[in-house]
Amino acid sequence: MPEYEFRTIHFPRGTTRSSVRQELTDHAEYGHWELHRMVVYLGGVQKAWLRRKIIRVPRPASPPVRMR
Repeated sequence: MPEYEFRTIHFPRGTTRSSVRQELTDHAEYGHWELHRMVVYLGGVQKAWLRRKIIRVPRPASPPVRMR
């Protein structure tokens, strides 16, 4: 199962849809984030959770020790 790291972004009330879209697009293009969840609260505050996959590279096995 893949592991993800998360980032939360808050947008204050009155933020335009185009500026929210541009901010999320920038995070997706340059930081390889994807939108996980978006919530709009009653007061107009928007909160977005972004996630990206954690890629773990396995360490290579050490070469065998040769005896002379």
